[in-house]
Amino acid sequence: MKRMTGKAASVAVVAFFATAATGCGGGDSGGSSASASPSASLSFSASASASASAGPAAGTVATATGALGTFLVDGDGRTLYLFEADTSAKSTCTGTCAAAWPPVTVTAEPVAGKGAKADLLGTTARGDGKKEVTYNGHPLYYFGGDTKAGDTKGQGSTAFGATWYVIDPAGKKVTGPASPSGQPTSGRPTGGGY
Repeated sequence: MKRMTGKAASVAVVAFFATAATGCGGGDSGGSSASASPSASLSFSASASASASAGPAAGTVATATGALGTFLVDGDGRTLYLFEADTSAKSTCTGTCAAAWPPVTVTAEPVAGKGAKADLLGTTARGDGKKEVTYNGHPLYYFGGDTKAGDTKGQGSTAFGATWYVIDPAGKKVTGPASPSGQPTSGRPTGGGY
């Protein structure tokens, strides 16, 4: 009986330290972290970002300024796109399309950050039951080829039968070409809007 109690105690100690280590998080003394703000980011729906989708319940839509002008980004500076095939708030991008262009999903209502208009934000139900963020009635997406904050490599793409565009703060598509490098001059959210 003592032997069972000793094993149970060992398991409890290991579980306690594992829980404590998880709860403490990896403190980054080197500056700000996106996880410091509970509404700092939206979730990718792609499997490559499974850890992001386990994050905050609400996400921020803000703006960044670059070669394409001022356009929408999430709270981490990742560029947001609209798909011209979406003629209503209902997304037409599913399956392999959604794998390449992950829909921006949330588990609560999205938040307007600096430069974005709260009255243009909304959500729409996807076929899988997830809530996709909309802006001015356009379902929002990330581009799988954008590898860092502020990349705009998806701008002007005609993948999956229609054109993809970044969106200005008024909720209109930005039709300019992507910069040669696919990167704006600033990918972090800005206070400027209009």
